[in-house]
This record gives sequence, C-alpha cells and structure tokens, in this order.
Amino acid sequence: MRKLIPTIVLLLVAAGFSFGQSLSPEVKKFVKYDAPVIALTHVRIIDGTGAPAREDQTLILSKGKIESIGGTIPKDAQVLDLHGYTVIPGLVGMHDHLFYQTVRGVYATMPLSFLRLYLAGGVTTIRTTGSIDAYTDLEIKKAIDAGKAPGPKIHVTGPYLEGPGTSSVQLHVLSGPDEATKNVNYWLDEGADNFKAYMYITPQDLSAAVDAAHRRGAKVTGHLCTIGFREAAKLGIDDLEHGLLVDTEFLPWKKPDQCPEEPNPTEFMSRIDVENGPVHDLILDLVQRHVAITSTLPVFEMFAPGRPSIAPRVLDVLSTDARNEFLDNKVWVGDTAVIQKRYNLPVSPWPFALRKEMEFEYAFVKAGGLLLAGEDPTGIGGVLAGFGDQREVELLVEARFTPVEAIHIATQNGAQYLGDADKVGTIAPGKQADLVVIKGDLSQRIDGIENVETVFKDGVGYDSAKLIESVRGQVGMR
Repeated sequence: MRKLIPTIVLLLVAAGFSFGQSLSPEVKKFVKYDAPVIALTHVRIIDGTGAPAREDQTLILSKGKIESIGGTIPKDAQVLDLHGYTVIPGLVGMHDHLFYQTVRGVYATMPLSFLRLYLAGGVTTIRTTGSIDAYTDLEIKKAIDAGKAPGPKIHVTGPYLEGPGTSSVQLHVLSGPDEATKNVNYWLDEGADNFKAYMYITPQDLSAAVDAAHRRGAKVTGHLCTIGFREAAKLGIDDLEHGLLVDTEFLPWKKPDQCPEEPNPTEFMSRIDVENGPVHDLILDLVQRHVAITSTLPVFEMFAPGRPSIAPRVLDVLSTDARNEFLDNKVWVGDTAVIQKRYNLPVSPWPFALRKEMEFEYAFVKAGGLLLAGEDPTGIGGVLAGFGDQREVELLVEARFTPVEAIHIATQNGAQYLGDADKVGTIAPGKQADLVVIKGDLSQRIDGIENVETVFKDGVGYDSAKLIESVRGQVGMR
C-alpha cells in the first residue's frame, strides 16, 4: 500500500509531470536569468576536470546547454560581466538525503526547504543515498523535472536495504535474498535508480540485491556494520559510504556477520595505520575492484568539539525547535563530563578520527580510487542541504587536496559514478548548462565556495540569496 504523500508535495505536483513544460510561477520567482542565449564574460573557469583554472574566459549558454567557451558573443545574447567571479560545474551531491531528523527523533522529508537549499548551494544533481519515504522522493523528483518546484536533478535511491537488528522503526527489514531481489526490482520499476544497503544487512541479502541491481544496470552503495568493506567489495558492491571510520572489519572484537558492540570504536579507529598494513591493503583492494568511496566529512566534523564555527546562515534557516536541539547537541559534544563517560578519555577522540578519515581519503585517491563527495544531513543536526555540500569541498582541501582537485571530486567524479558524465560534471561545449557563479577566486581560497550568487540549471540562472531567504526558519518543519 502506498504511503500518504505530504500535502505540500501534492500541491507541487498537481499540475502534471510532462517534461519540457515552462517554469511555474513558484519557480520563476527565484529566477534571475532566463534568456535563450547568455554570455558569461571575463570569468574564471574551473571546469571540473582537475585542470588549472582559466582566467578571463567567455562562456556562451544557449537553449539550456553550453554552446562554447570563447568565440564571438551572439548579438542577441544577454551579457553578464563577471570580473572577479569563478564559475564551476554544478556540484553533484552523492550523499544528499531529502530528510532531516526532527526533535522527536523521527526522520521527516523536507520537500520545500531542502530542495531550495541544495539548489542555492550550487548543488544541481543529487543522489538521495537512502530513502525514508521513496514514494515522496519520486514525487518530488517529478515536480522538479516538470518545472513545478525549484530544486536539483535527483537520482532517487530506493528504501534502505536493512537486516535484523535495526534500531529504526522507519526501516523495513528484509526477510531473505528472495525479498531483497524483489525489493530491488520493484523500486527500479517505480523509478528509483540506486540502492543503499544499511547497517545490519546480511551478506546473503546484500549479494542478492547487488546481483538484481546489476542485472538492470543499477548500482548499490552501503553504510555497513555487520559486513566489512573487503567482504562487501567481494560481493560486488559499487560504493561504500562514509569511509574508514565506519568500516568495522578492523575492530579486533568484531564477530562475523555481527555489528560489534564496544563503547569506543572511534578512539580505536583514530589510531589505526593508513599507510601500511591492513588498511593499505584495503585501499588497494577497493581500487582494483573499482569500488568507490563517498566522503561525508561534514557529518563527522560536527562531533569534534569546537568545530566547525556555527554559521549564522545555518541557524537562520532552522526552525526554533531544530535550532535549540542543534545548539544543545553542540554543547553535549564538547562537554568534558560527557566525553569522559562516553569514551573514558580526557579529550574527545573525534578531532583525531576526523583527521584519520581525511588521511584515508587522500591515500585512497592517490592510489587511484574514485572518491565521491557527500554531506549526510543527519548526525546532530547542523549539516544542512547545500551548506553541507559546500563544507565538504572545504574539508577536502583541509584533507590536502588542492581546490581544483576538491572541485573535481565534487563534480566530475559524482557524474562519472552516476553515468551522467556526458551531460554534467564538467564545463565543456555540449554539456548541460549546470553551473555555479561564485564571487572570488576559488583556485586560491576554497572558502569562497560559500559566496554563491547565481546557480544555473539547464541554462536558467537562479538567485541563491532568494532561495535561502525563502526557507528562513523552515528546516525541521517542511
């Protein structure tokens, strides 16, 4: 039986779903530029390929696509002088849920605030990477594709593939390989195109889900606990979420096919050797098997006392209850008594664990691995749609990637994984005009990525500030 779709979604999609429709008034109020031909002149281009920035370029957009870089500006073009600005490809968010944890501990879809914040932050394509309510996610996608709601292009991930032992009442528990296969095929028929295995899935169910997905050209990622990364790679998984800090195979007390119970795995993982031994062997194995890793550094950072600085823009878009909950959580994270009780340590292990995760991701890429960029808007409530994707790029630079490399990870790599590299992820003639206009020189200062002014999706330029202002006080409610 279909779940009830929230009223706000029904309002968004009631007018129909056919592609190619003109933008609705609800969308048009956020549009800054919408001309058949637009010329972005005197702009710095970071094209997403990893190539150095190119200065003083002219970018011609026509009918929703990139027509040329350089050349004569058409007489009928709307010309934008972008001295002092950088243009990058639209970000491809690879762990970007449409839900947020409410103060009642229940995950609720944010069909208004998150759509607008993703787009405002320069995220023009997302993979939902786990769905609490896949029907709602699919209806949201239809509304955006039909021009009825502002938001990114969405690759909908089916409902979590979970096994016995889950602590969440919102997740369905698979009964065995046959149901795993039926589940994958059902949601592919409904319109999902990715799947996410979750913490307690059994190896048998994961194997069945992977086989079913691969037979139909779909992919499976996982945030795993009962299964280690190397075992999942042998079973054919395509991607692994979060990285080293959630890989339980290195914990000495882990038992086969069980999620280990131990009070302080974070402290243990913060001390593990990445350059040599089992972790180094894991990296080589994942690279050889072409298994990607999705980085979600922002959600880990929130557990490190004193970081990040809490940005006013984050507090401004949270509802009153969500804001109070988040601020209380930040106090709890830094409380010395809590740290002592939870970890039996004088200081929190999270700053060291965050650094270890960065070390792992850098080593993975340098060994030839495909690293994807995500944010995961869960945790203690401070990682939000769009803002978190920008923070992910900043943290990749902290992890020793250059700004150009970090942008490449957050754009082309995601497009490659999704099979969209011929359409998005880089700036090149013939690609869709999904672009982010940012004030400043991102090749020198990556924190400028927060200075988004205009986001082009299919050649239509959206006003980032208006999108953000429209959801002030809304995150946590809708």
